[in-house]
Amino acid sequence: MKIILMTAIGMVLLSSPAFASDDTIAKESVLTTDQGGFDGPKENDTLNTVEDVMNAEWLTDGMPVTIIGHITMSLGNDQYTFADDTGSMTVKIGPYVWDEQKVTPKNKVQIVGKIAKNDSSSAVIANSLKILSK
Repeated sequence: MKIILMTAIGMVLLSSPAFASDDTIAKESVLTTDQGGFDGPKENDTLNTVEDVMNAEWLTDGMPVTIIGHITMSLGNDQYTFADDTGSMTVKIGPYVWDEQKVTPKNKVQIVGKIAKNDSSSAVIANSLKILSK
């Protein structure tokens, strides 16, 4: 009787890590955000051009933006000139944002970021950069 009981307890104890790891894997796959999905403007994302960003007096620091155009020049210190059909402005693109992508002025890019506003001008701090055309 003791042998059967000990064997049953042993089987339960040995099988529980397997159940736990299956549950852990399932939870991790649910919580992972890099599974794909829509990558584009949001309904409330009304700032899509340089002109929109530069002329919107109501902007505050940290407001989200998505702009599409070309990076035309490096200004140093992670700052670049970004241009589209409506004008040009400064964007700040940290090294982590490039994600090993090589971009030239000929590449059309999408920059998703946030507004950095001071008394005299507005800029965009990039959170992500995606090459749309080569």
